This record gives sequence, C-alpha cells and structure tokens, in this order.
Amino acid sequence: MKRKIISACVVGVFAMSAHAQSSVTLYGSIDAGITYANNVGGKSVWQQGSGNLSDNYFGLRGAEDLGGGLKAIFTMESGFDMNNGGFHGSDDLFNRQAFVGLKSDRYGAVTLGRQYDSTSEYLGPLSAAGAGFGNNLAGHPFDNDNLAQTYSTKNAIKYTSPDYAGIEFGGLYGFSNDANGFTNGRSWSLGARYGTGPLKVAAGYTQSNNSGGLGAANSAASANQNVSAKTQRTYGLGASYAFGPAQVGLVWTHSQMDGLASLSSGGAALPGLTGMNLHLDNYEINGTYNVAPALAIVSSYTFTDGTVTGNSSNNSPKWHTFVLGTDYSLSKRTDVYMAGVYQHASGSLGYNADGSSIGNTASINMLSASSTTNQVAATIGLRHRF
Repeated sequence: MKRKIISACVVGVFAMSAHAQSSVTLYGSIDAGITYANNVGGKSVWQQGSGNLSDNYFGLRGAEDLGGGLKAIFTMESGFDMNNGGFHGSDDLFNRQAFVGLKSDRYGAVTLGRQYDSTSEYLGPLSAAGAGFGNNLAGHPFDNDNLAQTYSTKNAIKYTSPDYAGIEFGGLYGFSNDANGFTNGRSWSLGARYGTGPLKVAAGYTQSNNSGGLGAANSAASANQNVSAKTQRTYGLGASYAFGPAQVGLVWTHSQMDGLASLSSGGAALPGLTGMNLHLDNYEINGTYNVAPALAIVSSYTFTDGTVTGNSSNNSPKWHTFVLGTDYSLSKRTDVYMAGVYQHASGSLGYNADGSSIGNTASINMLSASSTTNQVAATIGLRHRF
C-alpha cells in the first residue's frame, strides 16, 4: 500500500513538473468609443469607433521548456472589428501574427510564420502610435512607415537576439512564395534598440518588393496595407528619455514608395498616383506626463514632408498632425480616455488626366479621408487589456 502511495506521489510530482515547464497564455486588447470628425464627405459625422487608440485583438502565446535554456515558442494573434465582431481587414483568422520557433537564453530566437517587420517592432514603441498609450490616431499619414502596425509580413523567418546589457537586435526575411518571380512580394528588414534606465534608442530598415499583392500570388505584405508599390523602403531613428513623471520622445522615419499601384486613405484609394513615386519624411515629437499614478496626459506633433515624382512636374504634399489626450486608469487592465487630433494638409498629391495637380487633403490615421485640407476629430472611450 505504501509503495502504491509513493508511486502515485512520484507520478504526481513528475506530472506537475511537466505542466510547469510549458504554458499557454490568452491575451488581448479591447477598445471601443464614440468618435466625432468633421469634413468627411463635406459634413461632420458621429461614429462608434473600434480601435481608434489601441488595436482590437486577441491571441494565444505559448512556451515549452526543452531544457538547457532552450524553449519552443508560438504566437497566434487575430485582429477584429469591435463594432461587428468580424476579422479586421481580411478573412484570415490569425491576421496579425502566426508563428512558431525556438528561443535560447544564450543565442536568441528564430521564428517562422506571419510576423511584424523590424522597423515597426523596434522603432514603433518610441512613437505615439506604438507607445504604451497606443494612440492610433497619431499614426503618420497612411501609416506610411507601419509604426502603427497596419500590416504584418507573411512567409517570414525572423531572428531576435538576447538582451546584451540593454542592447537587442534582429532581422526578418519574408519569402515571396511566388513561382513566377523570386523577388515578387519579397520583404526583409533589420532593427536594433538600446534601453537601460531612462534612455531608449532604436533604429530600423525595411524593404518590400511588389507589396500589397502586386505581382505576387502570395505577397509578403498584408492586404490591410494602405500602400501598394513596386518597391517600398522605410528606415528611421528614434529616442525617448524619461525624467520624473514625464517622458519625451523623438522619431524620424523616411518612406520611399516607388512605382505606386495604389495609395489608400480611410479605405478609399486616392486618384492620380498610379506609377508615381512618393517619398515621405516624418518628424515626430511626443510626450507623456503622469499627473497622478492613475492619470496621464499624452501629446504628439508630427510634420510629414513629401515629394511626388514621375510626372513632368513634382508635387510637394505636407501634413501637420497635432494630438492631445488624457487617460485615466480604473485598474491595471482597464482605462477610460479622451483624445483629440487636428491635421492640416497643404500642397498637391496626385495628378489629373490632363497632367494638372490634385490638391492634397487631410488624412488622419484610422479615419475616413477629409474633403478639405483640414480635419478635426475627437474620441472618448473605454479600453480593457487582458
């Protein structure tokens, strides 16, 4: 009898040990609110917003300890529309991330599947759109640099280094999976960051060929992408510094979109840009001030300076985007927020059939395109993270 009891205890201990060596976590974010915007189709609108500040998504993240500092890891993540419950932007179940790989405490991690590029992963957290407050309304026009993570890369293999005294680096390569051309839909990126104490610094570079499905049966870029071009290059630098209850950040990115197939704003394609080259420089300054442990004020300003070439005349579109918001935490997971955004556009963007220029309009991220050069929007909502 004693032997049976001892055997049962041993089996139980091994079972608990095996269970402790593997884990699966359910996580996500739910954000819903009411949004006001003017100059939409020539009028003002009130709408129920879904993910205007933080993306709505849920995911499963797991790890199994294989011994010797090695783990098997996986992530499956799906974005959805809070208003109708449908998947965001596509019919894919895991339309944000879906990857599996190995992670070593000493050598880093190698993962395969659908993943975010290195620019958005390393540089995004220093921007207003990708920071902890996560204000998508502060995304740069068309999210041209993907810092708000509008799309992820399919068919990708990624390497992420361990943390070396605050330094981390990595790279991604997205296979085209196109039998008609090795480079169609191919994507690759590199990134690095440094962060110890109050200072954080990051840099990234991403290039995609024939993005958005152009020329590729299974493009590396997602169909959610606002930009489709023969060649896309994005690179940039960023830094932030925290002092007391405040934090200030600076981000610069440069986006080159050569041989445009389409450019969308608020889900609608902008005219007169087919075959053109659009180059944009985004200069952003952002800040956060914690008035109290549960109350924060956030703000950002971005100047986006652009040039359009490919015609006999060159256009020079520009955007000024101001964002101001406040966030109150009801708990560690739930908060309420108010945020306002103003954008002023100038210059010209596309071309009419006779070659004349088309006037530029405001294009606030997450909202329908403005019918004028100016647009104001405000939102109030509730966000829960789990």
